[in-house]
Amino acid sequence: MAKKNYKSMDDFATAAGVSRPTLSKYFDDPSQIKEVTRKRIEAALKKSHFEPNLFARHLNRKRTRNIGILVPTMSDPFYVQVVSLIELELREKGFWPVQISSHTRPELEAEAVRTLLSLKVAGAIVAPLGAGSRRSALERLSGAIPVVCFDNPAGADLPYVGNDNAQSMAAIVQYLCRSGEPPIFLEIPHLTENAGERQESYRATMAREGHTPLVIDCDAPPSWEFERLGYEQMQRILAKDGLPGKTLLCANDRFAFGAMAAAFASGLKIGRSDACDVRIAGHDDHPLSRYTCPSLTTMAQNAPEIAAKSVELLLAHIESEDDGTTPATNKVILEATLVMRESA
Repeated sequence: MAKKNYKSMDDFATAAGVSRPTLSKYFDDPSQIKEVTRKRIEAALKKSHFEPNLFARHLNRKRTRNIGILVPTMSDPFYVQVVSLIELELREKGFWPVQISSHTRPELEAEAVRTLLSLKVAGAIVAPLGAGSRRSALERLSGAIPVVCFDNPAGADLPYVGNDNAQSMAAIVQYLCRSGEPPIFLEIPHLTENAGERQESYRATMAREGHTPLVIDCDAPPSWEFERLGYEQMQRILAKDGLPGKTLLCANDRFAFGAMAAAFASGLKIGRSDACDVRIAGHDDHPLSRYTCPSLTTMAQNAPEIAAKSVELLLAHIESEDDGTTPATNKVILEATLVMRESA
């Protein structure tokens, strides 16, 4: 027998012999209704092609089961990794993730905020652009719904989950100092607060280790194209006076990728053996770091915990808003782990 098609929830409810509210309650949580009614609905579903329009049903509620996820770009595998983990966490908890990228453009970040509000999301997990963000857009979002930031607190007094940059930078500086020549720090544009925190920790740790810090600022207009910036910066360093030292620590892995490519193109051998010309290390444990040649020594951010804690913190704030309580936690700072590979 051919399965039947139904155009609406009302049509299917009539065919199943139940009321529309009962059917809605079933799709929200089958355990809420009597067993005999549940079996009747499930028998009708087996005989039809009916699929409820969950998106439309959510929009009709005061609070939906939709959660917004807003990040600067989905071309960066780090954000892809964290967002994928956030999506899985939300699905397990019965929420529907709505993912948007701002493509590193402030006007698109502001547009994304308007879109999320129009979709009546229950809350949002946001990695803000940082220095490029329009502060009014984030304030509008957090003024309407619970918001948790990750990766970059954006200078806002909002719940936040992120890396302990003081701990992670100290760990890799100590390792580099104790395993060879002290590192020179290759800075990136300060698009987020992470950049400043990492440079500060580098300087402090070098001083504790008894060395004079040397920071080389990125001599280029601010951009999220970190690989290109790293490549061009290394080219400038080599063309001007040559390497100022045999150990380079880059503020993030993507910048290190570019620096390594430029060093290789100039005939330099990268690695930690005595036969090599330069050691290069990064920070983040970008998903591609283990596949560079040589593989990149770095600090591994705890991506699974960043995702899990972001979801946990957001749902706690949503619940507290509903019952008028105050969440026990408003900030989660996670330590990173040193990953020693062949580059340094």
